[in-house]
Amino acid sequence: MSSTLNLPRLYRLAIACFSISIVCSPFSPLLQSAQAAAISPADPAKVLHVAFEAADDGFDMVRGNNNLYSTWVGGAIYDSMLNYDYLARPAKLVPNTVEAMPEISSDGMTYTFHLKKGIFFTPDPAFNGKPRELTAQDYAYSIERVLDPKNRSPQASTFENKIVGLDDRVALAKKTGKFDYDTPIAGFEIPDRYTLRIHLTRIDQEFLYFIAHPAAGAVAREVIEKYGDDTGRHPVGTGPYMLSSYVPRSKITLVANPDYRGFIWNFKSSGGAEEAWDKRVIKEMQGKKMPQIGRVEINIIEEEQPRWLAFESGQLDIGTVTGSSVKNVLDDQNKLLPKYADKGIQLHRYLAPEIVHTVFNMQDPVIGGYTNEKIALRRAIAMAYNLNEEINLIRYGQAVKAQSEITPGIAGFDPSYRTSTVYDPDLANKLLDYFKYKRGADGYRTLPDGKPLVVKISSSPSSTDQATMEIWKRSLDKIGIRTDFPVNNFADSLKAATDCKLMMWSLGGAAGVPDAFDFMESFYGPNVQQGNLSCYKSAAFDSTYDKARLMPDGPERTVLLNQLNRQLEADTPVFTELWRYRNWVFQPWVLGFKAHPITFSNWQYLDIAKH
Repeated sequence: MSSTLNLPRLYRLAIACFSISIVCSPFSPLLQSAQAAAISPADPAKVLHVAFEAADDGFDMVRGNNNLYSTWVGGAIYDSMLNYDYLARPAKLVPNTVEAMPEISSDGMTYTFHLKKGIFFTPDPAFNGKPRELTAQDYAYSIERVLDPKNRSPQASTFENKIVGLDDRVALAKKTGKFDYDTPIAGFEIPDRYTLRIHLTRIDQEFLYFIAHPAAGAVAREVIEKYGDDTGRHPVGTGPYMLSSYVPRSKITLVANPDYRGFIWNFKSSGGAEEAWDKRVIKEMQGKKMPQIGRVEINIIEEEQPRWLAFESGQLDIGTVTGSSVKNVLDDQNKLLPKYADKGIQLHRYLAPEIVHTVFNMQDPVIGGYTNEKIALRRAIAMAYNLNEEINLIRYGQAVKAQSEITPGIAGFDPSYRTSTVYDPDLANKLLDYFKYKRGADGYRTLPDGKPLVVKISSSPSSTDQATMEIWKRSLDKIGIRTDFPVNNFADSLKAATDCKLMMWSLGGAAGVPDAFDFMESFYGPNVQQGNLSCYKSAAFDSTYDKARLMPDGPERTVLLNQLNRQLEADTPVFTELWRYRNWVFQPWVLGFKAHPITFSNWQYLDIAKH
């Protein structure tokens, strides 16, 4: 799919006015839009070059497979009603397309949002040449799409059992095979064009975080109905950027949305450890009309070394220091070496709300199941893996052992919690011996019934993944487990894991909202085939999960969250491995950069100096 903007917006609209024989008065929406575009601060000459470490899977936020890179781009195209303050830490929600933060009823069950007027979708053939204003109905429709069964959205669980009448509509759609978008739903009250009142079935402390997620970003029904399954290649939103060209698995080009309402850069320091950083960013950016960057060019570069070489040579404006590049870029104190610092390159380093873990398919006939011998097999595998080798040899010290599935930096994290899963190959061997996983003459074990035992751990073709698989082989050889390592690209592995078709898979995950449940929902039983990649079902886990979801962040909820972690350790549907450091680097001409712990879509907050 490719669409190129070849003419200035004002000139194109002038042609449109004459060609269809209408008068564009000073009060015409067309001309008003053109006049706004004519003074847009986005400069086409300011081009930001970045790289993704893996491919996206299109830009339909509802139908994607929780792909970080799709969400990264989608966050710049689609407007949610709320988004995050750029500098505030911990993460703080602020109004986006609404006039103010929502009004919340005294019982916490009703949220009222008042949209700003005069926000328009980017032009598209689906609108038949007419300006299309954003309305409250668009947000109701967008959330309904998340629950439409035909979309099989991994985001569905975020809105299930929350909005009055919506689950009944889902049940009807499953029965009839078609979701009814035309009959009003009681939970979506729309008293006027710009007001959306959402009635919940129960208190939900995370609800506003979900409203801020790109999956709840506004889409136009006309666009979805025009492009259908191909919507992911035809994203149409009201956000700061729009898709200009797209070569799947290769390159994505965004251009500034000429109709975007814009904003004045005006943020305050969050204080604390990053106060000095914030002050520098404020000095660079305060008072500027945004966005400044006219085009964003994204290349997919999966290998770490070519990515770093592209940054080092100035072909990329923003990058990350990962893998073997660490030893050539950072010193023993994790600061930039003088040869880079002297060039004005900047480093922003922090322990990110990200996790690396290995999921076990609980439906797999070899590795899955809930009997003691199956749990023992998974625990032995987890205890045998030499995590320190990965941290030192592959991560170059840019990670620490994870103590739980809840990462630092988000609500619900307990810094005192310690995992019961420890590195102990000797104990792992004894556990397998006890449950009659017997060694053969070749030293490898069989299943208790005598059948061959082969563990298949899926990976990608990247050098990092292949090095990790070597550690897995050495580790499992020590406890007599034969291994096989199927290789697929990330998108294909994600689809297979979602469908419960992978035995084991090591992968990373990042928080989509700043709350513990963003990680815990990945093990909630009803989310099997909708983001629960372990295909794990536990009545004990689900019951505790349901209780904790109703509670505000605080000590009582933390107790339940710790119980959830203990339940995961007991059943071992996942081996919790690492929390990662992020080392963002950017060229001296990039202004205003600060990585956000939740949203990666920050291009509208940046500027580029002449260089």
